[in-house]
Amino acid sequence: MTRTRRLPAYVEITLAAGDVAAARGSVRVDGLWPAEVPRHSYLLTAGRRRFAAAQVVVATGGQQVPWTPSFAGQIDPGIRQLHSSDYRNPSQLLPGGVLVVGASHSGADIALEVAREHKTWLSGPVHGQIPFDIEGRPARQILRLLWFAANHILTMKTPLGRKMQPEVRGHGGPLLRVKLPHLSTVSVEYVSARTVGVHGGLPMLDDDRALDVTNVIWCTGFRPDFSWIHLPVIGDDGWPRQRRGVAASAPGLYFSGLLFQYAFSSMLIGGVGRDAEYVAEHIAAHRPQTGRTSLRPAEPAAAPPLR
Repeated sequence: MTRTRRLPAYVEITLAAGDVAAARGSVRVDGLWPAEVPRHSYLLTAGRRRFAAAQVVVATGGQQVPWTPSFAGQIDPGIRQLHSSDYRNPSQLLPGGVLVVGASHSGADIALEVAREHKTWLSGPVHGQIPFDIEGRPARQILRLLWFAANHILTMKTPLGRKMQPEVRGHGGPLLRVKLPHLSTVSVEYVSARTVGVHGGLPMLDDDRALDVTNVIWCTGFRPDFSWIHLPVIGDDGWPRQRRGVAASAPGLYFSGLLFQYAFSSMLIGGVGRDAEYVAEHIAAHRPQTGRTSLRPAEPAAAPPLR
């Protein structure tokens, strides 16, 4: 499959097995259950609607829920708080200082922008810095080598890849475009201390400093949420148990688009197609011989009770 065809393969992966009665858009699935319908393994709920299927692909990704620490609710309500997913530009901020929590690439980018108009602190450990300008000419050759590593070395087939997967899923990435020297030129005060609590309504660092700011931007990432999947396929770490998108403990159930699903490149547009292709081929090779995957509603009696 060529690169130009891999993204459509990912987008249309739920149709890969063919024999689908109809493709319906704008349907929000809120539950995946074991089915009691003959010839079908799974029941999907969408409000009051029910759909039976022999094969299901969960392609919701792995970063569904913006995460902020529980103590954020104890911060003075007069301080404006935004998650990075809600940040658009500095006009959203109140006059005064800004604490950006999370020193990964999104935190560094936002700190650089808001520092032009606000006194800014960036809090948290840095997980490395790319040692070259990613927009410079040398980067073209270097990125080719890194891309090869992301596809062929940092995979679940290698010890290094298996060691890296939980790090990628649980921690921020390195600084890419904006690095610490760039931040110092606009007077961002970088502190490696973590933001760990609240003192007197102000955010407090683990060096016991409470920062007198009027804005907090949480660049603290996202968490997976597969609580709607009522099957024993989610591990203790909150991630689906799967191999290259195939859930061995639940035949006919597949995943696509997870962080480090098979390789470092799995979470990138240029790499997700390979995972989608593998899943699509597995679906085609394991189609039930009787019955067919259908988007026709199942009988209401087969659905679990509404909650």
